[in-house]
Parts: sequence; C-alpha cells; structure tokens
Amino acid sequence: MLATLAAFGFEWDGEVLYQSDRLDAYRHTLAQLRAEQRTFECSCSRKTLAETDTQRYPGTCRNGPTAPGVTATRLRADDTAVVAFHDFFQGQQRIALRDLGDVIVRRRDDVPSYQLAVVVDDAWQGITHVVRGHDLLSSTPWQIWLQRSLRLPQLHYGHLPLVLEADGAKLAKSRHAIALDVAHAPALLHEALRLLAQQPPAELRRASIAEIWQWARAHWQPARIQGRAAVYLSPHSDSF
Repeated sequence: MLATLAAFGFEWDGEVLYQSDRLDAYRHTLAQLRAEQRTFECSCSRKTLAETDTQRYPGTCRNGPTAPGVTATRLRADDTAVVAFHDFFQGQQRIALRDLGDVIVRRRDDVPSYQLAVVVDDAWQGITHVVRGHDLLSSTPWQIWLQRSLRLPQLHYGHLPLVLEADGAKLAKSRHAIALDVAHAPALLHEALRLLAQQPPAELRRASIAEIWQWARAHWQPARIQGRAAVYLSPHSDSF
C-alpha cells in the first residue's frame, strides 16, 4: 500500500504510524473513559442486535450487561446532544446522537475499535483535517462525540464521493476491484480527476505524476462535487 501511494505521488511528513504499536495508548484512553463513567459494557451479539427492529443500538445494556460472558465496551451517547460540522464537500451536517446510539470503542475480542483508534491517533499526531470517502461520513458524528468526551480539538472533515459501478455497486466489490497498476499511474490519476469532475485536459494524461499534481493543485474546484455522494464509472470503462 505504501509503495502504491508513493507511486501515485502521495507524500507524508513523518513516520508511518501502526495501530499495533499504539495499544497502550488505546487502553489508557479506555481507562480514562471508564473512570469518567462515559462507557458501559455490552453483552449484545451481532445476532441479537440483528433481531431488533432498529438500525441504532437500542441501549439494551446501558444499565449493565444483560447476559453472562464476554462484553464489548460502548461509548455512552448523550441523547440530548447534537453534533454539527461543516463538511468540505457535503456541506453543513447536523446529527442528533439519539439517532445514532452508543458506538463500540472496544470489541468483544478486546481489540480497540476503529472509532477509538483514529480519534486517539489523530490527536497524538496533530492531525487537523481529514479527507476520506463518503462511506465514512456516518462515522464522523461518533468521532466528534468521542473528541468531545476526551476534551480533544474537533477536526475538519471532507468526504469525497465514492466511485461506483454504473449499476450502483461498490467498486471494491466489483470486477474492477483489482490492484492499481503503478505502471499506468499518470493515466489513472488523470481518470480520478475526471471522475471528480475536475475536467483535466486530455494531454495531461501523458504528463508526469509531478505535473499532474501541479495542475490539480492549481485547478482544484471542490464546488464541482459539492453534495455528491457518488460518481459512476461508464459501463465500458476499464480505467479502474
């Protein structure tokens, strides 16, 4: 993955951080949240929750686990709280926590959850801006609530549209879900700009990676994808 990012001209300004090296930091954060009574243990399995008639966690174990055995740890949501933020690409967002429920911060197998790990690591690394796919937009309110609970700065977020097949299927689950060919990195980067409605000139397809990035930085128009959750490959596209 790192080699592929480098081949496409991505750069980073520090050492790569591996979550496997950060377990002590996650455990310390969990201990802090527990000490402040911001979490509770949950014995509900996925099967149990799948049998409920709601998409959000219904608060079954808020007063204690309802079954013996292993538990997960959930962050207690304030049912009166509202999370608001401006997304660079999706505009103003306003979400009531009661509509999301209590998110898992430690899994039943004792592994810290994605939601916890990214919040702790972003703060530790001094991250201020996060740009990622639209499929993670729904995770942002939970992460902001966790930042508030830990008294950490709220970050700035932008969620780019996903690339989907013409029939709406996710690219990651389609016939196009193959490794990127770094030998064709300039052409693929050009296609990514085209899919994001940036209208790169055709001749840029044959430019170097450095030249494509120079053009992209000078001509980037985020308004062209404002409010778009997805972009679509043409039925006969072989670019990705």
